Amino acid sequence: MSLVIAKKYLKEQNKEDRIITFTVSTATVSLAAQALGVREGQIAKTMAFKDGSQAMVIITAGDVKIDNAKFKAEFGFKARMLTPEETLIHTNHEVGGVCPFGLKKETTIYLDQSLLNYEIVYPACGDAASAVRLTPQELSQIVPVKKWIDVCKPKEGKNESL
Repeated sequence: MSLVIAKKYLKEQNKEDRIITFTVSTATVSLAAQALGVREGQIAKTMAFKDGSQAMVIITAGDVKIDNAKFKAEFGFKARMLTPEETLIHTNHEVGGVCPFGLKKETTIYLDQSLLNYEIVYPACGDAASAVRLTPQELSQIVPVKKWIDVCKPKEGKNESL
């Protein structure tokens, strides 16, 4: 169902021709990068967090992780990810396919500066076997982004070679 929601959203944004579907899982950064033949950093991962009684998503490059100190400085509270059940309730998408397309209106969207390290990024498209090809600027134009933030740090020991 969430793939349908994401596809409908992208059609409204005239980006449905950018959707890529796979016969293999792309539920993790590593699997998605392998399926696409790109660097892990180009996978735009969408993470869902609790923001009081509401939810927020942060889209980051795939080669970074949340820096707890930066997160707390930005938002004023400790980062706590949603459970898989809460993720579906607040985003319309299951873990592995969470994306910024077709989210519930009360879910706030943030884009992390790490996305700007890449010319093209690939967020999921509503399920664990899809993605959509966009520039970071296109992504920021087609989803209702509250603002760009800087809450990440590099993953330690990551090798970015293809």
